[in-house]
Amino acid sequence: MDIKRIRAFTHGYTDKDDRLAALSYFSTFAVYALTMGLGVWALTSWHWIAALPFMVILGFASVRLYVLQHDCGHASLFSTRNRNDLAGHVLSVFTLTPYAVMRHNHNLHHAHVGNLDHREDGEVYTMTLAEWQRAGRAERLMYRLYRNPAVMLGLGGLYTYFIRYRWPRNTRDVGVAGVLLHNLAVLGWLGLLWLIAGVPGLIMLGTSGLVAGVIGVFMVYLQHNFEDTHWDRRPGLNPQYAALMGSSCLNLGHWWDIGTGNICYHDIHHFNPRIPSYRLRKCHFALDAVAPMRRIGWTEALASFRLKLWDEEAGRLVPFPRQSVREAAAA
Repeated sequence: MDIKRIRAFTHGYTDKDDRLAALSYFSTFAVYALTMGLGVWALTSWHWIAALPFMVILGFASVRLYVLQHDCGHASLFSTRNRNDLAGHVLSVFTLTPYAVMRHNHNLHHAHVGNLDHREDGEVYTMTLAEWQRAGRAERLMYRLYRNPAVMLGLGGLYTYFIRYRWPRNTRDVGVAGVLLHNLAVLGWLGLLWLIAGVPGLIMLGTSGLVAGVIGVFMVYLQHNFEDTHWDRRPGLNPQYAALMGSSCLNLGHWWDIGTGNICYHDIHHFNPRIPSYRLRKCHFALDAVAPMRRIGWTEALASFRLKLWDEEAGRLVPFPRQSVREAAAA
């Protein structure tokens, strides 16, 4: 794989266009506001079942807002750092994610992607097969629960966005005041929504937040947890190779790309985070002319949830080892 050639090719897609950025930014807010209003109307005038489609669309709009905030953290949405930071702080109120800490933690994730010695900076923790074999019964049980799709997708998003992000990791290092002000702004948004739309407004926000959390964790997991992902240790680790091969491309359909702001083209995002989200899809498919890119469809994506451990010897992600009842009890 010609890393230099791929990097040179992706540089052609790093130009920022404030018109496209503003279109993506304000149109996503427009969809967010419209579906919020229609959902409240459906709840108050019809039945909660009538509001379900609007809850789902509002959930996807929330995911897009988070992706745009993520772009701002990389200074890749608008043409200047100041515009990105201003837009990112505004978005953070609606994504429930403090901007400065998100930017700091996500940059750590980029710095250590694929590095087995810095898995604490990953978004989903992965244990190696050797560590699993050495682990005791309690540690194995906790890890099984953590990697269980029902727990991860159901409780994971709820815990992360509604609870954990009220005081994220590294808050003391990045800025306590910023997180406290952010939480006050979120309370202000909740209060304003209650004044305008009452309880139905809070129901729409809560249910769409749960939908967004499930979608978000689903993608975060699959972005680095697939059979042919890449992990290594220094000094042998090649950061550029790890960024490209340790990240996936989820080819789940054009409407999914629209709903998630193209963030599923995660391999080239990690390889060159200066590419704006509105250019990721085009760049990824154009890159086939330089190096055929691997894409994961729905079948492989869903199958990846059974992969739990990194096998260093085999160089791939594997399921939990099969054990007899007696071995499982002894573990």
